[in-house]
Amino acid sequence: MTSSMALRTRVFSRLLKLSEKGIEEVVDLPAHRAKRAKLQRSAVGGVIFGRVDAGAVQDEIVVGNGSRALVHRPKDAIGPLPVVVNFHGGGWVQGNPEQSAWLSSRIAVRNRVVVVTPSYRLAPEHPFPAGVDDARDAVAWVVEHADELGIAPERLAVMGDSAGGNLAAVVSLLARDAGGPAIRAQVLIYPGVEMYDRWPSEDLYADAPVLTSANMRAFVRLYLGDQHGTEDVRASPIRAASHADLPKAFILTAELDPLRDNGTHYRDALVEAGVPVRYVEYDGAIHGFMSLPGVVPVAGRALDDIVDFLREVL
Repeated sequence: MTSSMALRTRVFSRLLKLSEKGIEEVVDLPAHRAKRAKLQRSAVGGVIFGRVDAGAVQDEIVVGNGSRALVHRPKDAIGPLPVVVNFHGGGWVQGNPEQSAWLSSRIAVRNRVVVVTPSYRLAPEHPFPAGVDDARDAVAWVVEHADELGIAPERLAVMGDSAGGNLAAVVSLLARDAGGPAIRAQVLIYPGVEMYDRWPSEDLYADAPVLTSANMRAFVRLYLGDQHGTEDVRASPIRAASHADLPKAFILTAELDPLRDNGTHYRDALVEAGVPVRYVEYDGAIHGFMSLPGVVPVAGRALDDIVDFLREVL
């Protein structure tokens, strides 16, 4: 599996295996989250996770029902600018807006847009559908507060990676069914779109770096809690009765990722429904690579591709 990985990705993966427990083995989740956040803030974390683009301003605000959000915009911005609402990954159980700052700040500068990355309530303390509700409310809040944010709400896209990709896809479905807000595009980065089905990539890369098959199953159980088994499309957006009339999509997947087939199946569902889809699988990439630009070189090319897509749709 490691043959197509860059050397620095291989080294990082080995160190990770030695130092990090799988989520299924974590007993104290708050302590686990705090340890990850501390690493992000460290000098080593800056190398691994990347830093905020020098051309961006980063502000912290409170959105919706009190969720914290990071806002990135170009330093010399004169509004109103298009807006991208971005949802961070972490299996609905961990993660924070800071882990998306490398990506969000670069999109803000290169696309001349405002990128809002809200936090959302995490499981198991706040199981499904708390995260969905927060994600939907955050998008509605951003649109309602367009003037103070300096954005053009009719030029709106959603984006997310992994669990955040799930939330972006779900928010797009909910907005379609509610008749708004109008979302022009969805950028789904190695999204999880199905809670239970086991597809070939999960067996091929069952013990991959960053995300294993066991991790996947544990995240789903923690997220769904007592509702494990639900076929609610707010959990598994691929189970929607129809995918027609959804925003055009860019779906990115990683070659060496047990979750890869979630992306390919969602691509197929959207294409079958007549939704325009751009799809790229990145060779040598592992799950989470867009939050790991310092150790997965192909993150730079994927960033270029996202910037190109957003330039077209916004």
